[in-house]
Amino acid sequence: MDLPHLKDDPYLKLVRPLVEAYQAFWLADSRHIRSLKLTPSQFDVIATLGDTDGMTCAELSARTLVTKGTLTGVLDRLAAKGLIRREAVDSDRRRINVRLTEKGTAVFRKAFAAHIAFLRPFFEEALSEKEVEQARLLLLRLRDSFNRSGG
Repeated sequence: MDLPHLKDDPYLKLVRPLVEAYQAFWLADSRHIRSLKLTPSQFDVIATLGDTDGMTCAELSARTLVTKGTLTGVLDRLAAKGLIRREAVDSDRRRINVRLTEKGTAVFRKAFAAHIAFLRPFFEEALSEKEVEQARLLLLRLRDSFNRSGG
């Protein structure tokens, strides 16, 4: 099988810019989150729990980018900071519901608003609102294609 040439393959031409865009986003995103005195995983959990009545650990794992193996440690550190509390689910004591404390809700409101304000100019500079929606749909289709293929 012959190796494809980057200049000839339209799909390969997308790989490098996609990875570079992700890396640039991740670097700026994580630096800003760390300036808010949170790790990216802690921010992800707080942002996911914000404006909810809480979630089980399984729901949190499914809705965040935090792996199941990492989630317990992240929750332990957030609990130690007084930002979350764990409660047994009345109908099934084996299940734990995680919710933000008052302090956690205050951190959510402050950090989430600050982070959105930080990220927005990057998107506004690069894309119109219509292009944002087009890019979102294209990225979701690409993600779904990889997920269906077991990638």
